[in-house]
Amino acid sequence: MSAVSNLPYTVAALYKFARFADPAALRAPLLDLCRARDICGTLLLAGEGINGTIAGTAPAIAAVVDHIRSLPGCADLDVKYSGAVERPFHRMKVRLKQEIVTLGVEGVDPVGQVGQYLDPAEWNDLISDPDVILIDTRNDYEVAIGTFRNAIDPKTRSFREFPAWFDGQQAEIKAAGRTPKIAMFCTGGIRCEKSTAFVRSRGIDEVYHLKGGILRYLEEMPEADSLWEGECFVFDERVAVGHGLRLGEHGLCRACRRPVSIADRESPLYQAGVSCPACHDAMDDARRLRFAERQRQVELATARGERHIGDQPGRRDDHLG
Repeated sequence: MSAVSNLPYTVAALYKFARFADPAALRAPLLDLCRARDICGTLLLAGEGINGTIAGTAPAIAAVVDHIRSLPGCADLDVKYSGAVERPFHRMKVRLKQEIVTLGVEGVDPVGQVGQYLDPAEWNDLISDPDVILIDTRNDYEVAIGTFRNAIDPKTRSFREFPAWFDGQQAEIKAAGRTPKIAMFCTGGIRCEKSTAFVRSRGIDEVYHLKGGILRYLEEMPEADSLWEGECFVFDERVAVGHGLRLGEHGLCRACRRPVSIADRESPLYQAGVSCPACHDAMDDARRLRFAERQRQVELATARGERHIGDQPGRRDDHLG
């Protein structure tokens, strides 16, 4: 955390699959601690563990992380830290959910059935094998701005669509006539960790995933040795990052919450806060007027030296990590 200690806010992205017998009993003490320490962000609790992103002063974040590590099965909680100049979230929420990342398939055990973890160097060796089936478990708009070389894009719009996509591929995988070796990855590790458990539940044993996700890979892997191409979409104010976690070139469409490239922002279909090439044709007049008014309020707030709530990147619960 020392690398970001000179900034006013420390941002902690975290998740841990663990077995919580009574997640509801964990909610109030966690929320009270976060509020007492003036923490903002969102944490999700479920019977399968905890997931979320929070921000606050470095000592406050350290206190909350220590508390989470005291929860059952969370002693080795992995946290990714970054810094922020401004308060990145308006409120603090601790929500009870059925899943900390929504797959929508019963009987998947991300604690006991997970695939094999690989660090970035081991990952490079594995995915350089032409017999390995490499799958990007993220959503279509994330994959569009960057992915690993030769990765399969399932073209899913949400993680919940992944099981149906994979089940549709199983016949083709089995028809290849050899024992499949599958490698999967996602932004921070949570989606590919759960998807490896799902794939193993379908009877495929040799399944691997990238420990710490793309973000750790981009942080640790020298660019000269990297097999990553493009930028990585992130669900916070940075929008996208590249090697070394350097800030990327993509911005965010505040209407549809998809990344927009420099070329997108030069398109006649792009209007700041209102539409981009991806959502322009789907926008009706009522929504266009509503978004235009929101953008006007954002600009007025900026002129006053304030930050409007509508000027923050949205984070849907399914994509925390």
